[in-house]
Amino acid sequence: MPLYKTITVDETTNILIWKIEESFEELSEGIELTDHCRQRVDNMKSDLHRRGFMSVRHLLAIFGYTDYDLFYDDFGKPHLKDGKQISITHSYEYAGIIVSDKLVGIDIEKQRDKIVRIAHKFVESEQEFVNQFQEDKIRALTVIWGAKESLYKLYGTAGLSFEQHIHITPFNFDMPFTTGSIHYQEKISHYDITFLEFEGFTCVYALPYG
Repeated sequence: MPLYKTITVDETTNILIWKIEESFEELSEGIELTDHCRQRVDNMKSDLHRRGFMSVRHLLAIFGYTDYDLFYDDFGKPHLKDGKQISITHSYEYAGIIVSDKLVGIDIEKQRDKIVRIAHKFVESEQEFVNQFQEDKIRALTVIWGAKESLYKLYGTAGLSFEQHIHITPFNFDMPFTTGSIHYQEKISHYDITFLEFEGFTCVYALPYG
């Protein structure tokens, strides 16, 4: 069972990361899906996406949950029936979930050159800070994207713009912490951001500030 990493954030917040090495058939063993999720998996064309989906169900099981404990709202945000907060991510051969009593968001991204070409789509207030990076620009942009994706998942509201509404505070790689804020409909909310890097991937997670 390739549980890759376990992170205890605080007394009520925990993260599990899975390295996807098994086949879809192996990952399907012992996992019962709801009819809705079975249909979702059957409609996935990518084998890697299907394996990522099933890996998440194994992570749920480690927390003591089954697919029947999970449901999605109209925005597509996942929830647990016991009232705990959850966020889910998978990217290539990694999948992760965070479970907490607080609002949470998590994202795993592969560090790729492509992010430089699309930076204008999600970087706005961070541009001057990003320009300071040379060799580490891909890493920095991946953290910013992951942080904004995490906050987008946490907020769970349609109409939120990565570029216009979500802002990430400057950071450095010696201290893997920063903060972020969401400015939306005359309301400003602040969040703690933490990031970690492994094997060419970046994982970022967000919780309410303080």
